Amino acid sequence: MSFIEIYLVGGLAILIFGFCLWVTSLIIKDASIVDPFWGILFLVAAIFYYIYTDEGYELRKNLIMALVTIWSLRLFIYLLWRNWGEGEDFRYVRWRNNAGDEWWWRSYFKVFLLQGVVAWIVSIPLLAAMYSDSPDSLGIIDGIAVLVWAFGFFFESVGDYQLARFRATRTDDSQILNTGVWRYTRHPNYFGDAAQWWGFYLVAVTAGGFWTIYAPALMTYLLINVSGVAMLERSMRKKPKYDDYIATTPTFFPWFPKQSS
Repeated sequence: MSFIEIYLVGGLAILIFGFCLWVTSLIIKDASIVDPFWGILFLVAAIFYYIYTDEGYELRKNLIMALVTIWSLRLFIYLLWRNWGEGEDFRYVRWRNNAGDEWWWRSYFKVFLLQGVVAWIVSIPLLAAMYSDSPDSLGIIDGIAVLVWAFGFFFESVGDYQLARFRATRTDDSQILNTGVWRYTRHPNYFGDAAQWWGFYLVAVTAGGFWTIYAPALMTYLLINVSGVAMLERSMRKKPKYDDYIATTPTFFPWFPKQSS
């Protein structure tokens, strides 16, 4: 099969999976089930890419498949655990109330189809890494890719763990988490997620997929300006101590904190 044909198969798999999620959301009346399954959308596509790229270099295919699987399943398990029993997220509740009786079909386009299309677009480096049979060995860029991915995985997973522990033990809602990896960036989980996608991209570069750079760039843009940093910053600024945190801690890219004035 050609590159485009395999890519379309991956997109169709995401579309079917997303449709099943949407139907489930209608049954349980909770559109926020899409959140923990965000990473699984990429895993679904990657599985089909892996199956249909029979001429790709096996070791590189196994490498990218392993990295995607670890990233996807960790994110799925964490978000499922965090959201379990919490009810529908306030964003979807607001959209549901605004849409009224039309929400059942609007939710498909506004939530499930939209996220599926974005996931399909961003997943293209995974296919690029698996499709080519050359070079038929892992090289320096592959090694750098794994290091970049591991750096991102550390920030995302440790950041999520420290945040969960902080929320479970804090005594005051106005408290700000500014220790651990949160001392070096206000959004270590979002930074870590972006870094892992640049790691995936570097594996694709080795296999000639340098042109897929728009995928990690889009993911990074969305994490900073749309669904991640920007949204959270708007809500966190309501906390009285957050301005001090802003003054001392980088927004996204980790760096040493400044001294508080």
